[in-house]
Amino acid sequence: MGKDSNKVKLRIEPMGKERIVNKGTPLKDILFEYGVEFPCGGQGYCGGCRVKLLAGDVKDPEKHKELNYKLGLEPNYRLACQSEIVEDLTLEIPQLESIILADSTEFKFEPREGFGIAVDVGTTTLVAQLIDLSNGKLLDIRTARNPQARFGADIMNRVQYALTEKGRNQLMRLIREKIYHLIVGLLRDKDVELKKVVMVGNTVMHHLFGGLDVEPLAMFPFEPEHKESLHYTPSELGWNLPESVQIIFVRPIGGFVGSDIYAGIIASGMDKNPNLTALIDLGTNGEIVVGNKDKMFCASTAAGPAFEGAVIHKGMSAMSGAISSVSLNNSHIEYHVIGNQKALGICGSGLIDAVAVFLEKGLIDAGGAQVNDEQPLMISENVYLTQKDVREFQLAKAALAAGMQILVNKLGKSLTDITRVYIAGGFGNFINLENVKKLGMIEVCEYKILKLGNSALIGAKMLLFTDDYDFENTLSKIEHVSLDANVNFQDIFVEKMFFHNFITEK
Repeated sequence: MGKDSNKVKLRIEPMGKERIVNKGTPLKDILFEYGVEFPCGGQGYCGGCRVKLLAGDVKDPEKHKELNYKLGLEPNYRLACQSEIVEDLTLEIPQLESIILADSTEFKFEPREGFGIAVDVGTTTLVAQLIDLSNGKLLDIRTARNPQARFGADIMNRVQYALTEKGRNQLMRLIREKIYHLIVGLLRDKDVELKKVVMVGNTVMHHLFGGLDVEPLAMFPFEPEHKESLHYTPSELGWNLPESVQIIFVRPIGGFVGSDIYAGIIASGMDKNPNLTALIDLGTNGEIVVGNKDKMFCASTAAGPAFEGAVIHKGMSAMSGAISSVSLNNSHIEYHVIGNQKALGICGSGLIDAVAVFLEKGLIDAGGAQVNDEQPLMISENVYLTQKDVREFQLAKAALAAGMQILVNKLGKSLTDITRVYIAGGFGNFINLENVKKLGMIEVCEYKILKLGNSALIGAKMLLFTDDYDFENTLSKIEHVSLDANVNFQDIFVEKMFFHNFITEK
């Protein structure tokens, strides 16, 4: 059988990874999976996502020559955020050569001997990276679906299953085996001396990895009893690694705010910034942190399930086949599908855009009601929103906006005092910031919002160079807030449900 004319081969250096992709696939759809960050949110004006052509070229080379001239780049560079794959392509990615933060500044670290592995233990996805501790270079990456997902995509379903000893042990075994499998894959055929493994994740993932009792997380006030970091030797986990390897799962902050959020705090530099800043992670739970280097408040909201697709009729995570953006072109709906293939569903960023588009078309009113409930809210030939989907979005955006308002109030500040909002989470790179602002999800000026990418993984890599006492000092400045216990939460939440700002801006 001959080669499929619609398929092309992409090779990524320095890791030597190869992928077969559809022609016309945006390069950012693929490279995000390998840890490439898009500092300006994919707008094409910072040059942080530049890649070097080793063989082949992307669509419209002339456009890229103009971009290179404006940014002072050599002719053989392309911007990943502006590139479509149209032929067999081999790229070298400078960003993978060192630890880079979302603002394009290098993470300053003290070189250490040996190698380390950083692991983002996500509810849906696991990502592990092998780092040379002498220079911070990324040597390899492995990703996998979290095998616990068969017991529920929603985090609370897994908590319920883990309330029995059998369930807790099974979930612990699954996650330990899968992470060890990723580590083995990273080390295969490499002559390296592994020194340290650092894992970060939400509070439930921390407890399930450690085989800890999750009952406190199943009932109000949802505060974990175990807030300590988990330290292991390889033999304690049954991992065939040198016994000298340090293995740590960094401790949660409180409630459902885990060490993945702490990793995001240090990745963004919030812990060293004297100005008021915020971090929002739109993962399985919607976590929010507001504060500065002296004091931070954090909270978890019920925003995540909608943005990860768990409660949306045609919802899915930000992966191939997901509609990631929706827009209007002369009243005609246009959309982009990750991987340039047939639409299978819609992810969080697509949901945000779709609601904005249907508001713009007058198919949804300011209260979120579908104007004509007999007419489906069609996006593609097989993907659409239901009235329930719109309501789920409203609940999520109201929870997010109310949570941020309460944390700012606790600091005695206003939303206008915030100088920067960092957006983290799996679909953060695809979000249309204009729609986020217009829909009232994040009520700060658009220019203050910066997409941080996988901040948990960035922070985990930084923690490979950090001793325990350093992050315990930062954690002592962070206070967890239970939104359910706040007397003003319900009133603020109801107020944030509406789309008055969007209608007014029209």
